[in-house]
Amino acid sequence: MSKVLVSYYSQSGTTEKMAELIVEGMENSDRDVDVDLKEIENVDVDSLPEYDGIVLGSPTYYGQPASEVKEFIDESIAHHGDLEGMVGGAFSSSANPAGGNETTIMSILEALLIHGMVIQGTSEGDHYGPVVINEAGNRERKQCKKYGRDVVDLVARLNK
Repeated sequence: MSKVLVSYYSQSGTTEKMAELIVEGMENSDRDVDVDLKEIENVDVDSLPEYDGIVLGSPTYYGQPASEVKEFIDESIAHHGDLEGMVGGAFSSSANPAGGNETTIMSILEALLIHGMVIQGTSEGDHYGPVVINEAGNRERKQCKKYGRDVVDLVARLNK
């Protein structure tokens, strides 16, 4: 059985709701997966090597992840090299359509790539990871669930 962590920081609740939808997509897939959903401040960085996939979510602040997410990423340096080949992913929310969601996601993905992680993108919809502006509508809910399924599919393919 594969094990995936979905972790997030959320001030308004939007990013938390996205995380829940991503987990729902993971759990409703055909894959045998154990998913841990945790607020980022409740994740022990030393647990990271236990996972097959790690997905991080953050609201967008000035085009960057929240400081809580950035601090977690900085602490993950303790496991540099230990996450090689795992699946990684990111998602973000903001208050404005051009609020910096993609730059926030890319910032998280850059750190995961430096860890040697494999990133799941998509040719349709939110290419780099799910994005929500204000509240998740029907389209955004579908994107989050699909993203969850896509991530666990990649985890399963890499862990054959």
